[in-house]
Amino acid sequence: MVPDVVPLKAFAGGRLFGERLGDGPPAVIGLHGWGRNRADLSQALVGLDALVVDLPGFGASPPPAEAWGAAGYAQAVIPVLDECPGPAVVLGHSFGGRVAVCLAAQRPDRVRALVLTGVPLLRRVVRRPPFRYRALRSLHHAGLLSDQRMERARSRHGSRDYRAASGVMRDVLVRTVNESYEEQLSRLGCPVELVWGENDADAPLEMARRAAELIPDARLTVVPGGDHFTALRDPALRAALERHLP
Repeated sequence: MVPDVVPLKAFAGGRLFGERLGDGPPAVIGLHGWGRNRADLSQALVGLDALVVDLPGFGASPPPAEAWGAAGYAQAVIPVLDECPGPAVVLGHSFGGRVAVCLAAQRPDRVRALVLTGVPLLRRVVRRPPFRYRALRSLHHAGLLSDQRMERARSRHGSRDYRAASGVMRDVLVRTVNESYEEQLSRLGCPVELVWGENDADAPLEMARRAAELIPDARLTVVPGGDHFTALRDPALRAALERHLP
């Protein structure tokens, strides 16, 4: 038996692709995490009228022409908002949550509420790179080390996401992991639900607590024992979404 193929929906002249869920006018938009695709959010939003998109550079959507930050990604998602008859509830996981925050800051009239899970909203204290890597980087800056050897060093010392990325997407990753969203969080005018895994190692719970203190209207729900992905499958996430549906 051949499985059903869900037709893709194009936005912004084919620069962004997504999927429609449900039969009614869409009221929810789902934005996935780094290295993932719309399938993560499709499962979380089953039974709702929603749009889930592949962010540029992931799934079916082509990468951006230059290294955008989260604000640039938010600009690319605005045409998806325009598919909703009224303000949308935006669900953002991890990297998609960065985009969601910028989207709500840019278009407060079109975002009813944010539901965020596992989002690196604030800059973490990063351990200083090993001395050997810093020495190689200095030699490269001085023109004494080839680009090829420097790239090997970056791959050896970089994160899993860094090693997996290439071209413009690696530049996007470097840019966005160094962003922090204190200003955007403090200006959010919509309700924000933070649904967080207790043991999230990628975006620790303490980060969510700090972010909640900056947001004018925030509600934090902790998923006991949860990790970076657990909340996507937890009833608390669905409850957070439904609290803000029209």
